[in-house]
Amino acid sequence: MQHLNYNHLYYFWMVQKKGSVTKAAEALCLAPQTITGQIRALEERLKGSLFKRVGRNLEATELGELVFRYADKMFSLSYEMLDLLNYQKNNSLLFEVGIADALSKALVSRVLLTVIPSDGSVHLACYESTHESLIERLRGHKLDMILSDCAGGSLKFPEILSKKLGECGISFFAAQPSTLPFPACLEEHKLLIPGKRTSLGQQLHGWFAEKNLDVNILGEFDDAEMMKAFGYFNRGIFVAPSIYRHDILSQGMVLLGETTDIKEEYHVMFAERMIQHPSVKSLLATDFDDLFAGKDRQVQDFGHRIN
Repeated sequence: MQHLNYNHLYYFWMVQKKGSVTKAAEALCLAPQTITGQIRALEERLKGSLFKRVGRNLEATELGELVFRYADKMFSLSYEMLDLLNYQKNNSLLFEVGIADALSKALVSRVLLTVIPSDGSVHLACYESTHESLIERLRGHKLDMILSDCAGGSLKFPEILSKKLGECGISFFAAQPSTLPFPACLEEHKLLIPGKRTSLGQQLHGWFAEKNLDVNILGEFDDAEMMKAFGYFNRGIFVAPSIYRHDILSQGMVLLGETTDIKEEYHVMFAERMIQHPSVKSLLATDFDDLFAGKDRQVQDFGHRIN
């Protein structure tokens, strides 16, 4: 074998990673027929079939699995090289962070502020989306790190590492006080809570059932800031991590009660190749215990300044 057409190999690799010719064609902005033709040319070069038809699906043959293992190493290394080369942007280190849209923007800001130097040596780029979408972007080398409220989606990918930064209980707030004790007071007014697809939203629904609370849910929100905005306009009782209690009370809200039966967790996820990125290393080495316990004086002072 004199040489190998790496474009053909790349198309085969994409089909195997995406699971179908159609999905690979969409990712590559090519016609499915083009990809099929390129893979046939590669099969002729390798003198063997790379895929077999199983029902309506394509599965790699024994030869295909062997070729994919090597191709995966090759193209993963090429993406890693590009990541390293793309770190530098305008004489600063590029740091692309994915943020789960269910997370509080205030908390994300506070976590990132601890690892972003003030000398301008790091260029921070934030991308907000669902946890599932962020995992795909991280696996596709489009992000350096993810901050999320769950790590479940990363556990099935061995190339993604995860660390729990911390956790805290939640508190319930309203614009007006209640004459009923907590948690019975939650039945008195309509509730504003995180969406069911979020970890916190799922825990809340289970907790309501466990406490036999007959609550009236006005709205469910993926965006925590939008949920709080409705609460500030006296549209219902809303929830927030207890570490923000002082900030929310300073806005004139009333604390109805809090519980540690429900906890919001905070995780950082990153590809193994990114463990040497200075900002990732700094974040992994940072102790956030005081932050999640609400005892970080510097963070509290910052929160009061922006309110």
